[in-house]
Amino acid sequence: MSKNQNTFIKKQKAELKKRKKRDKQEKMAARKDQPKSGDLDDMIAYVDEFGNISDTPPEPEPPKKENPQRKENPPRREYPNNAQQQNNRNTNLKS
Repeated sequence: MSKNQNTFIKKQKAELKKRKKRDKQEKMAARKDQPKSGDLDDMIAYVDEFGNISDTPPEPEPPKKENPQRKENPPRREYPNNAQQQNNRNTNLKS
């Protein structure tokens, strides 16, 4: 009885192995038959402001109008003794 089971299991394993090999060959043939597209346009994906991926480029945003009444920030002051002030700060920390 055990001898019959062993041969049956061996036959099942061999059949499964053949089926897997045949499926793999079919998949390889299907991949070879597909047209290969190496165009750059096919490989590019765009991400919109919400994080969604799409094939089409986003629409250009309209230029923003600047407020003419808004004043620009004044330039920063330059201190002539800037290096000396930094040295004074470091000496205060040491003591």
